[in-house]
Amino acid sequence: MNFEPRPEIQQKLNTLPTNPGVYLMKDERAEIIYVGKAINLRNRVRSYFHSPHSQEPKVWRLVERIRDIDFIVTETELEALVLECNLIKKYKPHFNVRLKDDKRYPYIKVTWQEPFPKVYVTRRMENDGARYFGPFTAVWAVHETLDTLRKIFPYLTCDRDITGKDKRACLYYDIGLCMAPCIGAATRDEYRAMIDRLCNFLQGKSEQVTAAIREKLDQAAAQLEYERAARYRDQLQALARITEHQKVASLVPIDQDVIAFARDDGDACVQVFFVRSGKLLGREYFVLEGTEGENEEQVLASFVKQFYDEAAFVPPEIILPGQIDEAQIIESWLKNQRGHTVALNVPREGQSQELMQMATENARVTLNGLKAQWLADETKQMSAVAELQEVLKLQNPPLRMECYDISNTQGTNSVGAMVVFERGAAKKSDYRKFKIKTVDGANDFASLQEILRRRFKRLVDTREEEYAEEQRSAGASERESVGDAQMRTRGDTIHSPTSNL
Repeated sequence: MNFEPRPEIQQKLNTLPTNPGVYLMKDERAEIIYVGKAINLRNRVRSYFHSPHSQEPKVWRLVERIRDIDFIVTETELEALVLECNLIKKYKPHFNVRLKDDKRYPYIKVTWQEPFPKVYVTRRMENDGARYFGPFTAVWAVHETLDTLRKIFPYLTCDRDITGKDKRACLYYDIGLCMAPCIGAATRDEYRAMIDRLCNFLQGKSEQVTAAIREKLDQAAAQLEYERAARYRDQLQALARITEHQKVASLVPIDQDVIAFARDDGDACVQVFFVRSGKLLGREYFVLEGTEGENEEQVLASFVKQFYDEAAFVPPEIILPGQIDEAQIIESWLKNQRGHTVALNVPREGQSQELMQMATENARVTLNGLKAQWLADETKQMSAVAELQEVLKLQNPPLRMECYDISNTQGTNSVGAMVVFERGAAKKSDYRKFKIKTVDGANDFASLQEILRRRFKRLVDTREEEYAEEQRSAGASERESVGDAQMRTRGDTIHSPTSNL
């Protein structure tokens, strides 16, 4: 393999600054295929073009595809780290370690900035004064948890303007799933106190919440308000059902995350245990892509940066299975991000080490289960593709299928859509929407004709660009070979690859 950079790349390498910053590597389609950061941009980027014997195979494949390099200078390495996180999240480059699902993970959002806060599930965190809890990987589990919590903390779900003067409450009040501040059944302060207890519970402070409800039960019973006391009793029983599976992880009421991971044949699964107030509150797993050829330290560092850039809460201690690259700068970033000191620690003994072993085993079991599921899904998908080939009497299996449809609003605002399946599985990253530009009214056939023409034109243009790039590459290689031969036979005449351009 030739690691000599192309002339245009070499020109970029010669002008790289020595400042800290972020570099973006692009392929022949000008798509960003890798994002990295560096204390010294010149030294870091040039290192990719060293002898192939000192590089990993993954770096070989990356260098082969580089056609352009951009860079952004920053004041500090910390600024470079923040920018790197944002760019990886935005572009999802092929050669970066990244979370597998390109969708956003769900969070529980409490609109604390409102007089009467609401609780719901969202996939986007904003700096809007709300309280967020998560992320979670399974949205169904979040809804299931909220369904149970609503029986304990009957929060609002309607869009009414709460004045306390409405004549009637909704059905949810009658079945005990709303405090009905709309009719004045609960004051603003009473409602917010209830929501605050809900937030405390989501933070893992279940004992505080249980004690507060038990106190209210005792007060209601002492005042002979047996119906209200019965509601508090039911809430305590529901809380007990939720917390009965929480394991005591520490005798000290600490908050920490325990991160472990397992790898097999290029696949990687990260398991995160959430310890809140000394209890193992829950766990989530995440699948990583782009880990092939990366060492354990790089994989962990990439996950920590991506996960905590989105996390609603960062504990003061994060337990890792080993030391990671850039530990100090990541700790500084987390401190700036969350407003408190965060320590990245490796356990040696005790309860933290036991939790790490448990998390590692869970990561291994989860990865094995996922791989078995992936294999079964692939077998099922390819079976469906083979069946489709037979039914349609195709010569080859339809490994890529594009499906198109048109929709409009009562004859106006027509749009087209393309969905894509590869090897029998939906490829949502290739889904596209088309705004119909040349057709008036509801004419599905003409609209389909337009979007198919646009689609095939783009396909042809892309193929022509790829062919032109291949021709340029072949020409450059041929000129290099001629130049080498001339240098060997005529030592007084040197032809560089650029001399014939």
